[in-house]
Amino acid sequence: MRSIQRLRLPVCALAVLPLQRSWSECQKRRSQPAYTRRDPRTGFEMRLGDPEGMNHGPLRVFTGNAHPKLANSIAQKIGIDLGNATVGRFPCGEVNVVLNESVRDCDVFVIQPTCNGGAGPQEHLVELLIMLDAIRRGAANRVTAIIPLYGYARQNAKEKSRSPISARLVTDILQVAGAHRVVTVELHASQIQGFATFPIDNMYALPLLAKEVEKLMRQRGLTAEDIVVVSPDVGGTKRASGMAKMLCSPLAIFSRQRRRATEKSEVDLVGEVQGKTCVVVDDIADTAETLCQAADKLKARGASAVLGVVVHGILSDPACESIMKSQLETVFV
Repeated sequence: MRSIQRLRLPVCALAVLPLQRSWSECQKRRSQPAYTRRDPRTGFEMRLGDPEGMNHGPLRVFTGNAHPKLANSIAQKIGIDLGNATVGRFPCGEVNVVLNESVRDCDVFVIQPTCNGGAGPQEHLVELLIMLDAIRRGAANRVTAIIPLYGYARQNAKEKSRSPISARLVTDILQVAGAHRVVTVELHASQIQGFATFPIDNMYALPLLAKEVEKLMRQRGLTAEDIVVVSPDVGGTKRASGMAKMLCSPLAIFSRQRRRATEKSEVDLVGEVQGKTCVVVDDIADTAETLCQAADKLKARGASAVLGVVVHGILSDPACESIMKSQLETVFV
């Protein structure tokens, strides 16, 4: 017993001061936000906080070949130079990406919509994925993909047998490529945000479009009672309802249904449009067929004028020609 006490006393006496210091340091660290968190799927770490104030490192902005003019405008707006990256092609046509500057511990944004200009949406998507992978392997602190037009978002549910859910597939490969976060504008379906374990920031463009419609209303001397917001289909009812609330105007909805199996589907209009200025709201105008058909039917129902409000004006051929031949008076994009 005496030998044990003799051994324990000096050990305890020597350990008091270091233990007190380490305990106070631990308490101080616990009061601060955690520095990093390891992503369970990708395996790399994300910085969550820094007591010195730099949360995610120096800012870097890169772009592919989808819309370099947009990326340059954003970089000029925030007062930084666009990142130096070479996004080209091998002789066989494969995408070749080289980052010509360091991104270690940086907060990196890649601006790359999947628009139909240039090489097309497939090429733009592959460019984005390879750029994300190159940036992640360059030890970037955080990687954010800016995708104003989120490709393949229209296939967001399995409505037929053996049909894909392409929106989920794109979300998965974005995460595997290295995206910590995605910023997009007016998703075709809000439930796409639930496909991902990383945040998807869905920015809404309808408030901007509503301001433009209000300007036109003031120019024409129209009031909220003279306007009717129209959804071209049942799926866009929520979007059109939001626009109607901004304009303080009533809502009308087109409903397409097949009454008998041997007959063509018929379009019913729920709402009164006689003598009103109708504002047809949609998120995507690809061939603009839905928009033009809605305008023609509204005119046939007695609407005084029909305006189109679209967030993403893809306008594939012959969209512009169809719009010019339709009853649409003005189209806001």
